[in-house]
Amino acid sequence: MTSRQTWATVAVVLLCGGILVLFTDVEVQLVRWFNCGPIATQGERDSDVCR
Repeated sequence: MTSRQTWATVAVVLLCGGILVLFTDVEVQLVRWFNCGPIATQGERDSDVCR
């Protein structure tokens, strides 16, 4: 493996890792909004998860 291939591999791994982190954060926020948002019951809004 040449130096150029090594750097390309590192760049792809970092890019894929960044995408996974981004989508995980977005998914967590979306689930929290859905569970604690305007259509949630008062009991769900008062839960520890929504605070």
